[in-house]
Amino acid sequence: ALTPAERPPARLGATLLACLAFTYLNPHVYLDTVLLLGGIAQQQPHRWLFGLGAAVASVVWFSALGAGAYRLAPMLARARVWQVLDGVIALVMVVVAVALLVS
Repeated sequence: ALTPAERPPARLGATLLACLAFTYLNPHVYLDTVLLLGGIAQQQPHRWLFGLGAAVASVVWFSALGAGAYRLAPMLARARVWQVLDGVIALVMVVVAVALLVS
């Protein structure tokens, strides 16, 4: 089983600062949001509604991801679960690689 860290948890301010840094210093934020979604939104008749829908979908997705991580934390604390998960990911990558090679 995995054991928790031996040091105390980070303070709220440090955690929020790290979240902001991961968000706004990440180039994918700008590539995905501004270029990709912005470019697709420009092709839609109601581009502001499309952007609002994309923002709502993002909030729902990341909230579900956080809730799922919270609920799965006890199971994901076991090393065997991670070994199986890594094996499944490796299998998917091999299948995708083979599909790209034969196409």
